[in-house]
Amino acid sequence: MNKKVREIVIETPFIRLGALLKFVHAIGNGGDAKAYLLDHVIKVNKIEENRRGRKLYPGDEIAIDDEIILIKNVC
Repeated sequence: MNKKVREIVIETPFIRLGALLKFVHAIGNGGDAKAYLLDHVIKVNKIEENRRGRKLYPGDEIAIDDEIILIKNVC
């Protein structure tokens, strides 16, 4: 199964996983993050992650369902 790859560019040093889920429209608001993480397998750099506050940095690879998200910075 081929996963869709998407690059997300951030202007800050990091983005939290909950904010990323909202940014990619996986959830409607930040309050939905906890429930979403209970129902879905999310991997950060190929390691399963369930903390909505996990800091994601440029170079990180996040696997959500059928999509791979690569974090890039503006520079």
